[in-house]
Order: sequence, then structure tokens, then C-alpha cells
Amino acid sequence: MGMSLDSASFASRIDHTNLRLDATRTDIERLCDEAVEYGFYSVMVYPTSVPLCVERLQGSGVKVGTVIGFPCGRFDVSSKLTGVIIASDQGADEVDVVMNYAMLRDGDLDYVREELEEISDCTHDEKRFLKVIVETCYLTREQRLQALTLCEEACVDMIKTSTGFGSAGASVEHIREWVAARKGNIQIKAAGGIRTLPDALALIEAGADRIGASAAVDFMRNFSA
Repeated sequence: MGMSLDSASFASRIDHTNLRLDATRTDIERLCDEAVEYGFYSVMVYPTSVPLCVERLQGSGVKVGTVIGFPCGRFDVSSKLTGVIIASDQGADEVDVVMNYAMLRDGDLDYVREELEEISDCTHDEKRFLKVIVETCYLTREQRLQALTLCEEACVDMIKTSTGFGSAGASVEHIREWVAARKGNIQIKAAGGIRTLPDALALIEAGADRIGASAAVDFMRNFSA
């Protein structure tokens, strides 16, 4: 790809993330303030932190994202739909919903297809942006490509590699697979285990449109255009 990014363009691709189990209100406030300071695209937080982030980021241009069905994806579709609607009502701009990838691994593509269609319809009825997390580390190449196709067919806005809670996170190889195989304009988010600036830049070079990371401030401190 051979792209060259300045620091502002790089920052605008970052979902500044805090999904730590021990995160405090102060931590989330700091996350928001850092997102404003560095010009990150969004903050990514647990659902009950959405109202705090919406209030603190009002007028900043930084979007608020949250996770649904996280991290395992093994929730009833109805609970995921409820989560989407609540997040939307509270002001979240984007939802990162975990696919029931266990069903995909078991070969129940009809279940996954129906789940994604319902979630996509609901999210877009709410006029929100939908990312679907598929946890690539637990999928074969065939299953990763099936996940991409199912997301495309359901008009998902963005497919995302990982929760950060699996056995591995984003990889350049998996991003390249999706870039080569996608048929439409679905976007790609790399997340999980992205700990250094070179890692993040390599994933963008491979074709990732967005990076989800908790180390984003360190990236910016190490960035030189």
C-alpha cells in the first residue's frame, strides 16, 4: 500500500479503548480527555460508561463506542438487540457487537446469518454504526472468510478481528485475507494485542481502516511523521 500518515491522520483511525475489568470512573474520564487531546476517532468503553463519555465528550467531535455481547458472543440475539437500543438511547455513536462465533465454528451459518441480519437492521434503524467482532484467533481461514461474507451480506459497516480477550489478537495476515476477499466496501478494524506503534502502522498498511487499542497514547508519543 505504501501509505504515509501524519500524526493527525493516524490518530483519526484510533478507537481509544478501556475495557479493563478494574477501570474506574477516573480512568474513563482520563480516556475521554486523552481522546480529545490527541484527536482520536472515538473512545471504546463498557455500556454503563456510555453516559459519562457522552457528557464529557459533548461538542468535542470524538465519538463514543461501546461493546455488546462481550466478550464471548454467546448471548441471545434479543439481549444483543436490547443492548444496541439502550446504547443508542444513551448516545453511543457506534456499537461493537460480538458475533456468536461458537455457532460459526459449529457450522451453523443460518444462525449466524439471521443474528447478523437482525443486529444490522436494528443498529441501522437506530442510525448507529455497526462493527461486528468475530474473534479471528479461534477461526480457521475458511471460517474467517465465511464471517466476512456473512457480515457483508448483512450490510455490517465494519468487521473487527478481536475482543482482546481471546488467545491472540489482530494479525497482518488476517487483515490481508479480508482485504483480498471483500467484495464490497465493508471496513476493517484491527484490535487486540496491538501494543506498539510499528504494530499499529503495519496493520494499517495491511488495510485496516481503524485500530482499537488501549496503548494509543503511547503510539502518539512515539509517532514522528
